[in-house]
Amino acid sequence: MPTLVRDAMTTVVLTIGPAHTLRQAASLMSARRVGAAVVLDPDTSGLGILTERDILNSLGAGQDPDEETSQSHTTTDVVFASEEWTLEQASHAMTHGGFRHLIVLRAQEPVGIVSVRDIVRCWTGSAEAVETVEALGA
Repeated sequence: MPTLVRDAMTTVVLTIGPAHTLRQAASLMSARRVGAAVVLDPDTSGLGILTERDILNSLGAGQDPDEETSQSHTTTDVVFASEEWTLEQASHAMTHGGFRHLIVLRAQEPVGIVSVRDIVRCWTGSAEAVETVEALGA
């Protein structure tokens, strides 16, 4: 029986608002040791995702992390996963979309995030694999 997204996903989801600065977002992500945050915008009732890559791209472009907001760097054209997807389906979506995180929804509400790291951990059954992926910067 294939492993499902619900078996691999992280269920504690870091959520931030669109007005959080990139420095605030990075600080929260670092404290939680996660590579992505779900951005909830109460004005649009939409979900987006801000990743460590988004923050790095902003810094690399010379932008001020204390001035830039998450709203300006949030991906809103998000591919969402179902808890019932197989890890093969999730990895296919990530590979074809060029991203490393999927927000997992249940009844249109975020209930988790699955990352490449989570998938590697499940497929190998080893915490060592997670450490290797982290060392490689995934």
